Amino acid sequence: MATLMPGFSVCKGKMEPGERRFAERLEKKLDDSSLCWFDIPIGAGSHHPDFLVLDPARGLLVVEVKDWKIDTIEVADRLQFRIRTHDGSKMVVSPLEQARANAHAVANILKTDQELRSTQAAHEGGLCFPWGYCVAFTNFTRQQFLDVGLDKVLESARTICKDEMPESVVPETFCTQIWRTLPFRIKAPLAQEQIDRVRWHLFPEVRIPKKQFELFSNEEDGDVMRVMDLQQEQLARSLGEGHRIIHGVAGSGKTLILAYRAAHLAPACTKPILILCYNKALSKKLGQIIQAKKLENRIHVRTFHSWCSHELTAHGIDWPATPAKGANWDPYFQEMVDRTVKAVSAGKIPKAQYTAVLIDEGHDFKPEWLQLVVQMVDPSTNSLLVLFDDAQSIYVEDHRKKFSFKSVGIQAPGRTTILRVNYRNTQEILDLARTMAQDLLRAKESDEDGVPLLNPIGAGRHGPDPTVVKLPSLADEAKFIAERFREANQRGIAWQDMAIIFHDFKKVGHQILDTLSKMGLPVTLYKDATFSATENTIKVLTMESCKGLEFSLVAIPGLGHFGSTKDRTEKETRLLYVAMTRATHELLVCEGCDKSRRT
Repeated sequence: MATLMPGFSVCKGKMEPGERRFAERLEKKLDDSSLCWFDIPIGAGSHHPDFLVLDPARGLLVVEVKDWKIDTIEVADRLQFRIRTHDGSKMVVSPLEQARANAHAVANILKTDQELRSTQAAHEGGLCFPWGYCVAFTNFTRQQFLDVGLDKVLESARTICKDEMPESVVPETFCTQIWRTLPFRIKAPLAQEQIDRVRWHLFPEVRIPKKQFELFSNEEDGDVMRVMDLQQEQLARSLGEGHRIIHGVAGSGKTLILAYRAAHLAPACTKPILILCYNKALSKKLGQIIQAKKLENRIHVRTFHSWCSHELTAHGIDWPATPAKGANWDPYFQEMVDRTVKAVSAGKIPKAQYTAVLIDEGHDFKPEWLQLVVQMVDPSTNSLLVLFDDAQSIYVEDHRKKFSFKSVGIQAPGRTTILRVNYRNTQEILDLARTMAQDLLRAKESDEDGVPLLNPIGAGRHGPDPTVVKLPSLADEAKFIAERFREANQRGIAWQDMAIIFHDFKKVGHQILDTLSKMGLPVTLYKDATFSATENTIKVLTMESCKGLEFSLVAIPGLGHFGSTKDRTEKETRLLYVAMTRATHELLVCEGCDKSRRT
């Protein structure tokens, strides 16, 4: 079965009947390796084919689908058709000319990539795989096509008619019909890297930037063109109406999908879109995404508590009294939430304020928070997306033993997806993180209404082994980290792609920050960071504040102050797992004794 994007259940609502039939044929009759995109802009968006089909063993095909009946066509030539509509006669571009223009636009985009150019003399200057185009007429037969003389203005070999694609058509016959327009046969199937290069060029929205949170990268970097994998792309494109839940391991691309979803919804939204998370650092990062795309007027990014405070202020409701210096702030924040809940119940804060609500790191939200936020979704769109990874849940007590999504108003039966592959970390980093958290990561399945615990699967990317060192003092750890970070910077890693993640600011973070500052390294504490693209500094973060972020090089100092492996609490294990899985390429862990070893 071919892969259709968006998924059939999502796009069938905006398809004409003939497009639905043709999409079903593509899905059921093409080879399993075939990829089909429906109604998705190409490149900069000026070309918009009905279907784009890529078969790695055959080539690339653009298909225009027309639901016309034979008497819809009044006059036709090679360039234009006059068709009968409800509003009278209308001149339109010939469907074959429309398909040809779109196919040439696709080919011209791909020809800019030398890696996709042919090295054979016979196809010099062209692509290394064949490409073509055709038209599917879903409402009249081949005989009707011939009877009215359409074969005089359209190449018969580039058309397929209703009687040539019945539901009973043999897959081999159907494939012959649509692939016969290709000019030559491919010698060897396209490799995955070539397929990804095709997707990178044609669909900018699936690009993964070299730097986190640039959203959709525009940089072409020689041999490295990272894109969403096919599961991520199909999921991102197929998030239709209704409540949706994505359970994904650390580094599985949950935030990337959330960003895609927000940007996709923004142009057509009639009310604002709300993105919520728990941590301020992640909120700042997400805010930078939205600002970079000039969508801040349509998409609001807030932490849950800052959203509560905004709602109280906007509707004239008093905040709780500010705690005294040194006092526990937890009761203050709980009271803020309680006042927001009561105000919504009393009608003082309106419900249904947002076209869509998207929640990142939903595992850090208490059930009553989710119950409150669900009410903010406009019922006319009912668009809610919640991202979860219970292994990273560090704030919610009891880890949802009795929790169900239905109990908080989230209705997502049949709309729950699981992402198990970790793309962020190298296999070496992931192996160490799993070893440290092996008891925590014992996979636990759940029904659709519960919260599963997922054991991550590595994507097979490799890098240097993590370095675990034991040094006499925290000062020695700071000097060691400074030296390694300087070396990395000299190798070309930007300061902003490095982070130091600690557990306790008083015991560890303060000294590390002070030492590195005195040694002349550019460092910024998470509270002061803007996370803008121009802030080229090493980020110094708590394990709590690093959630949702990633960096090429991560150092974790002061692990000796964190307790031995056997004495760590479950929360401490979760924190360490979160910290380790922030590193995309290199990881340094300082345990705190007198000798070093490489793991």
